Amino acid sequence: MTEISVEKAFRPIFVVGNSRSGTTLMGTVLGRHAAVFRFEELHFFEELWSATDSEESCSEEEAIALIAKLFDIQRNGYLTRGDWQDFLEEAKNLVNSLTPQLSPAKAFQAFLDYETQLQNKTRACDQTPQNILYIKEILTHYPNASIVHMVRDPRAILLSQKNRWRRPFLSDSIPKKEAVRYWLNYHPITMSQLWKANVQTVDGFIEDERVYTLRYEDLLNSPEEAVEKVCEFAGITFSPEMLKVPQVNSSSQKDQPKREGINKDRADSWKKGGLTATEMFLCQRINQTLMDIHGYAAEPLSPNPLMVAISVLLFPIKLSLAILFSLKRMKNLGEAIKRRLK
Repeated sequence: MTEISVEKAFRPIFVVGNSRSGTTLMGTVLGRHAAVFRFEELHFFEELWSATDSEESCSEEEAIALIAKLFDIQRNGYLTRGDWQDFLEEAKNLVNSLTPQLSPAKAFQAFLDYETQLQNKTRACDQTPQNILYIKEILTHYPNASIVHMVRDPRAILLSQKNRWRRPFLSDSIPKKEAVRYWLNYHPITMSQLWKANVQTVDGFIEDERVYTLRYEDLLNSPEEAVEKVCEFAGITFSPEMLKVPQVNSSSQKDQPKREGINKDRADSWKKGGLTATEMFLCQRINQTLMDIHGYAAEPLSPNPLMVAISVLLFPIKLSLAILFSLKRMKNLGEAIKRRLK
């Protein structure tokens, strides 16, 4: 087994934000740095860990199972993972090299360090968007972490989420069955409430020097300046090579991995159409205050009252189906919902 040592000064980078807010793009940019290893979306917090595990130690068997599942996600992909038991031996070897007193958080750190060092890198970068709801826990367990928060106009996120069901047909790496879950997840009230909960969570850490907020639009319009500031925040040196990212992950265009560079056309795509007056009205009604704070001006709208009423009536039905299709992604359903509704 390759000898891997857990760093004394563990300095991971977490890229967080609403889904479809540019977290994958920023993770990809950072992953092009010579010192940074970009992980797949790991979904450790919430799916493999909950607040009830915060202070709990775990047995050797539990730590092995946890790390084996993380190996599976990282090596095979979150949406295409295989049998995590295939990684039990490697996980066992890693756990045996650690101190006897383990917790899920320490096991996660050991996994990140192990994979990062295998790639001859020194900084781990987890780009799971929903980690935005676990900033307090991240900073508690990993006090030297750097958190890059991506924020995007909520109306642009609505449009991207509305079209997200198309992603499996635009990319070869996403199972086609995900189209159903993406379609069920979308409702303007659901997406708007999630944006509000996520942004409010980060705004609570506005004075914390370990948290940096970047508008997605600023990244697209001034990529070099934006990435330089992120690098300075994270304590790494900027390189122009970081901007040569493949143009993928669009909800409306087929992936073009051979085309490099940050596509500025995505900045205000919602203004070109695709959202109804009802969708925009509900979004602005829920998020007006936070939109003002983050520089997103509201549009004057006069939606059809009947269409607004229908959308509101359909909301609990769509939300229930979305939760039903996402149960396996939440270790503690009550906690996950509470974090999204606060």
